[in-house]
Amino acid sequence: MRRLFFLLSLLSINFVGFAQNYQLHAVYIYSFIRYVQWPSSTEEGDFVIGIVGDSPIMAELERMAAAKKAGTRDIQVKKYTNLNGLDNADIVFISKDYTDDISGILNKIGSAHTLLITEKEGLGVQGSNINFVKKNGKLAFELNRSAMDRADLKVSSELTRLAILI
Repeated sequence: MRRLFFLLSLLSINFVGFAQNYQLHAVYIYSFIRYVQWPSSTEEGDFVIGIVGDSPIMAELERMAAAKKAGTRDIQVKKYTNLNGLDNADIVFISKDYTDDISGILNKIGSAHTLLITEKEGLGVQGSNINFVKKNGKLAFELNRSAMDRADLKVSSELTRLAILI
């Protein structure tokens, strides 16, 4: 009985840590909205954050979207089950379980003004704009300058200072 209680306690601690991690991801993403400048031609309608694959970040982003705005625009969080429509999103978050087709995702987005965010080691170098990584046990992010240029997105110096530049 003690052993079962111990295992359940350990699992709940890991789950809380996991959920908090995605809460931090959502905070970072909201900061990206504030410190990345999209071309003025994209400033109409809702600000769309697309999620590809299953990820606990969806609930965190939906909570954020209910309380915050992207400038004057409402934030809408959409789940994508395939690659159709990705090029219409302002931000696309690719869960680590869906990254096997990163080249297909990059081809689908093309030169759209979409901020592509990933969370798997090596994907920043492969072309995502921002890639979440662990550094010294803490959440950090890589920033791919050439991918930002390809998407015609301008990054503030404040954000650049915090990033691991690629």
